[in-house]
Amino acid sequence: MAGLRVLAVDDEQPALEDLAYLLRADSRIGEVLTARDGASALRLLDRALAEGRPIEAVFLDIRMRGLDGVVLGRLLAQFARPPRVVFVTAYEEHAVDAFEIKAEDYLLKPVRPDRLAEAIRRVHAASPDAAESDGAARAAAEGETIPVELGGVTRFVASTDVRYVEAQGDYARLHTSSGSHLVRIPLAVLEDRWGAAGFVRVHRSHLVSVKHIDELHLDSGRCTVRIGDTEIPVSRRHTRELRDLLVRRARPGRGE
Repeated sequence: MAGLRVLAVDDEQPALEDLAYLLRADSRIGEVLTARDGASALRLLDRALAEGRPIEAVFLDIRMRGLDGVVLGRLLAQFARPPRVVFVTAYEEHAVDAFEIKAEDYLLKPVRPDRLAEAIRRVHAASPDAAESDGAARAAAEGETIPVELGGVTRFVASTDVRYVEAQGDYARLHTSSGSHLVRIPLAVLEDRWGAAGFVRVHRSHLVSVKHIDELHLDSGRCTVRIGDTEIPVSRRHTRELRDLLVRRARPGRGE
């Protein structure tokens, strides 16, 4: 599956660049086009249709010079096969307009990565290609590499080498057997991208690779897991789910 082809529209260049960056960080997105105004967005949409490669979703600012986002959204709704619309705005008062246009989601600036991930999930679930097999999703997740910068040198860290991930604001620290690497990808995005490869959320600040868990400890209602020499807390809401998952994986014949 090639991923969604989407268009980001915002008349403020820094906001447009940030949105495009976050969209490209999501594995469900195949290509991100950008436009600084509604007229340019319409031209890109028309060109995409003419090329037989339609844009599947538009992430759209509302208050723009010229053709604003609400008017553009209404125009898109009249397409024979309208793209999904996600409004991205600093203003709450247009929520009713978004509802009338049947927008897929309504995000407030500054965009929270977890909310953007949820909006992408909704768009992806509505796409005809969403029925990707679990095996293909797992292969894609296990085959993914992430570029990291080390003293001016770019290295590529494979998801299979990552033992656990630690949240640090909008960044994440990838922990491998040989060290750790800070990347500008939110934990929620990695949780969604790597779930098929056996990564599970155990705490609001930790994502772990189940195959790298050496021990699970339960003591007076407190749960932790040990990965190598590191002990990681497991929140109450994730304890039972993780324990049941580890028991299922330990059963003979599962081959996971």
